[in-house]
Amino acid sequence: MNRKDRIRTKRRKMRVRSRLQKGTLPRVTVFRSLKQMYTQLIDDQTGSTVASVTSSQMKELSGDKKAVARAVGKELAKQAKEKGIDRVLFDRGQYKYHGRVQAVAEGLREGGITI
Repeated sequence: MNRKDRIRTKRRKMRVRSRLQKGTLPRVTVFRSLKQMYTQLIDDQTGSTVASVTSSQMKELSGDKKAVARAVGKELAKQAKEKGIDRVLFDRGQYKYHGRVQAVAEGLREGGITI
């Protein structure tokens, strides 16, 4: 990735984060690598991670990456429900709301979490 792309990515990430209402609801952050999906449920008031799920933890899953990302979203929703959280903010970070990032959000909604 050249310098212009890195700057553009960093600006997009900061723009997305600035639009979130800080401190009101826990937020779900998404990191997408070429092979894995990493999600965290973060409480900004305490600055702690409430729950986290990665696709590498879910070894029994197989199939395309979107299906795995949807399953990661469902598992994070299950953990959030156990903690008593039913509404979150979705922080997509530097990624466009498309493909695997969108599949994580859909999995959260299927699990009963309001975004």
